[in-house]
Amino acid sequence: MAKKVVATLKTATGKDWAKVIRAVRSEKTGAYTFKEEMVPVDKVQEVLAGK
Repeated sequence: MAKKVVATLKTATGKDWAKVIRAVRSEKTGAYTFKEEMVPVDKVQEVLAGK
């Protein structure tokens, strides 16, 4: 599945996007889960800051 996403990002329109993966800790179990988002390159810092 990931190979398809990577191949899509290498196209001309895909270079304007970045895949952001964040580790989020569950309050119930304490285990980490990962949240994946596709965001425009110029908005990456805003997404990571939580805005």
